[in-house]
Amino acid sequence: MRRKQRKRPPRASAALRSGPVADPKSTPAVTAQDLFEAESGPLKLKWVSGEAGKGRLLEPTTAKFPGMALVGHLNFVHPNRIQVIGEAELDYLAGLGKAEREQAVHRLFTCDKTSVVIVANGKKPPSDLVAAADRTSLALFLSALPSPVVIDHLQYYLTRALAPRVTVHGVYMEVMGMGVLITGESGIGKSELALELLSRDHRLIADDAVEFVRVGPDVIVGQCPTLLSDFLEVRGLGILDIRLMFGETAVRHKKKLHLIVHLESIQRMKMSKIDRLQTTQRTRSILDVDIPEVALFVGPGRNLAVLVEAATRAYILRMWGFDPLEEFMKRHHEHMNSRGAGPAAAPAGDTLRKARNKVD
Repeated sequence: MRRKQRKRPPRASAALRSGPVADPKSTPAVTAQDLFEAESGPLKLKWVSGEAGKGRLLEPTTAKFPGMALVGHLNFVHPNRIQVIGEAELDYLAGLGKAEREQAVHRLFTCDKTSVVIVANGKKPPSDLVAAADRTSLALFLSALPSPVVIDHLQYYLTRALAPRVTVHGVYMEVMGMGVLITGESGIGKSELALELLSRDHRLIADDAVEFVRVGPDVIVGQCPTLLSDFLEVRGLGILDIRLMFGETAVRHKKKLHLIVHLESIQRMKMSKIDRLQTTQRTRSILDVDIPEVALFVGPGRNLAVLVEAATRAYILRMWGFDPLEEFMKRHHEHMNSRGAGPAAAPAGDTLRKARNKVD
């Protein structure tokens, strides 16, 4: 009698197995203390009072749109997380009556949305502001720089510090100036491929855990966690220090993500269903940004490093506006329409010369 086979649960797709290992919807926790440590030098900040409020978050970790209305001049109607008080705001407070001023100061320091108050232009903070900061445990900073400069600098800092981010399992390389993320099942050969690419003068950014940050509507930047910087783990060799082995130019800290290369094992059934012409461009969404993706099959005799370079070159050509499949189909249509009158003309190359400066 044949033994009845037990049904196996369906396997997760490769994209899920190599997908994010952190929640991309969470906002990084940045506190008043973090802000002071990062910007005390550039903005010449001095912590005046309210030191008990150092743990206040500049933005809740569950914020739907982090960074919106985060920093600006004193605003009671739509309070900013960081309220900046310049000369005009100090004059406004000085012009209020005693009762109105007390009410305004109370509203400023008891507002749930306010996390930090900064007095700019090197002005000495009034005593009632200092007392209110200590009473409500709200950080009060002093900056010697003009208030517009403080706001402009903090907007840039907070945009990056609070940008949505996610950690993805894979190896991140710079290949021909392009950021290429190599993904695939554990043990399929991602690190070995990275080592081969390094020997071909490409650069390592991160191994195993890659942190991606969305710094613009359609711009994803990948970077290496500080603890993993410069290191590559290869089965059988252990931990390798790439900077020491290949030199300073073999590593870099961050790079814009351009292309994803997903490694898959060769299976006859899967290979028979491959779209040989690749008429549809695969994409993968990272932080709600669609990134082009290609699948490479791992098998004996396949030089994956050359294939990754070819995939990167093909991506660059597409960025320049040249589509090899479209040109291929165009030649065949022209040949069929001419009924074999002669060989198809070679492309003039004008398309390749268009918009080359689009690739950064």
